[in-house]
Amino acid sequence: MIIIMLGAQGTGKGTVAGILSKETGMPQVSTGDIFRKNINDKTKLGVEADKYISKGNLVPDDITVPMVEDRLTWDDAKNGVILDGFPRTIEQAEKLDAILEKMGKKVDLVVNLVTPREEIIDRMVTRRICSNKNCKAGYNTKLNPPKVEGICDKCGSPLIQREDDSDPEAINRRLEIYEEKTSPLVKYYENKGVLQTENVSLSINRMGADVARDLLEQIRQRN
Repeated sequence: MIIIMLGAQGTGKGTVAGILSKETGMPQVSTGDIFRKNINDKTKLGVEADKYISKGNLVPDDITVPMVEDRLTWDDAKNGVILDGFPRTIEQAEKLDAILEKMGKKVDLVVNLVTPREEIIDRMVTRRICSNKNCKAGYNTKLNPPKVEGICDKCGSPLIQREDDSDPEAINRRLEIYEEKTSPLVKYYENKGVLQTENVSLSINRMGADVARDLLEQIRQRN
């Protein structure tokens, strides 16, 4: 089963994808993880990707797409994957469709998470991550605080705030970029009949874990 997570930063994609991965055994695959793996392993594509990432530039599709294609062939992905952060554009979506068609597969479900902008900004400003790169556990000082303030529950390392999470104006700009570049994917997958939009908000008392629970029930019914 191929699942794609859509939604602006701060909507809870990582939370939902993480729960689905844990319960189904399907790997949660993000382009960030793929880049880091290839860069650490010094693969040909990883070396090329690092040239862009080290300068703060976006990695072009002719590097990103082959990395994703390779990741889909790994043993742990034989029963499906949860793609988080890919595709980001219509062009990438079309290339993914072509890759999956060659493999005799297709996109089965696209989960589009929607959260009010002011709530997203508040979540991101209060977001904290573990400073241990091998842990990367995430917290929120309001919604999901650590047991000990400033300390990771899992490994005991200090928690930090990402620099780009501390400025509401910068967050607003990122959301605008998302809406411009990625939101057209909503229409693309809606036209294919695989889109499922889920509202995630404190105002309706429905968070990522609630969405994940309902999605798991759907997945089990399909299987």
